[in-house]
Amino acid sequence: MIDSIKPEEYSLAILAANGLRRGRTTGSCATAAVKAALSLLVHDECHHRVFVTLPDQHYYLTVSIQKVYRVDALSVRAEVIKDGGDDPDNTHGATIFAIVRRNNVAQLRFFAGEGVGTATQPGLRVAVGEAAINPVPRLMMQQALAEVLGNDELGFDLIIGCVDGETIAKKTFNPRLGIIGGISILGTSGIVEPLSLASWIASIEVYVRVALRHEAQSIAFLPGKIGRVYAKDKLNLSSQRTVQIANFLGDALDFIQHALTEEQRSLEVLWLLGHPGKLAKVLAGDWDTHSSKSNMAMISVAKVAAELGFAPALVEAITLANTVEATIDLLQDEDKAPALWLEIERRIAVLAHSRIPAVSRVEVRLFNLNGNSLGAA
Repeated sequence: MIDSIKPEEYSLAILAANGLRRGRTTGSCATAAVKAALSLLVHDECHHRVFVTLPDQHYYLTVSIQKVYRVDALSVRAEVIKDGGDDPDNTHGATIFAIVRRNNVAQLRFFAGEGVGTATQPGLRVAVGEAAINPVPRLMMQQALAEVLGNDELGFDLIIGCVDGETIAKKTFNPRLGIIGGISILGTSGIVEPLSLASWIASIEVYVRVALRHEAQSIAFLPGKIGRVYAKDKLNLSSQRTVQIANFLGDALDFIQHALTEEQRSLEVLWLLGHPGKLAKVLAGDWDTHSSKSNMAMISVAKVAAELGFAPALVEAITLANTVEATIDLLQDEDKAPALWLEIERRIAVLAHSRIPAVSRVEVRLFNLNGNSLGAA
């Protein structure tokens, strides 16, 4: 093995809190392949295991090398089998490879090899025309080169690929995001958390950035499918201007604020479209609306109804309802029901807007499970 002095080893043998096995990101696999290829190219050392320093600099992974060999006098190829642990990962078991090649421009350059995509549209973490290798994996590879080369001048091309990556990518979001030709090399920690929500949340961030591109001035967040028709038919928003945020409203709002701050611009209007069973949880301060992380929204709905002067018996019935949809049914013949949902929409908008000052206006529209409007819609 190479590099005798290391941070503490990160053991994948230690199970995650949910009892499942962690894995390595494509970024960690590609970095390991780069390190093994560079070691053979520069030092004539053939390693079957390498150390990969993780982004936090406190830990490293030990990664097995499947194969490493010279392609020609100026380049070496190394391969690593992606192990995603117990996470349902499309790239689990895939062969991630790196070809490290000397160049004569004294620069470190990244290229997409076979099976790794290229960005064709703006709004992603890499520029149009660049290989779909995200910033953190690029930094990990730069770190690997520094560990192998020391202070030597950088003059290498890193060609990162994935065997059958173009086929694998069809099962991912890449085609919709404008990443053509294969998978993306991803990872922010170097570690895949099994069955965690990290990859889901990360994909929402990408969708937010895609929705904002081309100086968009109106986009919509949808916790589910409800509101999709309204976004298309009433707001004339294309599918790329809508983001499925699932339960992660707080994260999605933070992503949009961060992206707009980076771009030093504002957004005219953000639409929040969905069922009050999700969105009204914000009234109680719940920004992760998963049932394990938040309370049911009926109490918040009942509180607003009481403040608007609804009959005490009806307020109590709302409080005791099994679901928010049952509350909607309770109120369907109530004259003041539209005013109630309008006020709930307004309050959700105010709370959401407080997290995203870069957005000029937040508009909320609530619907029942059949897609029928409850308030302003």
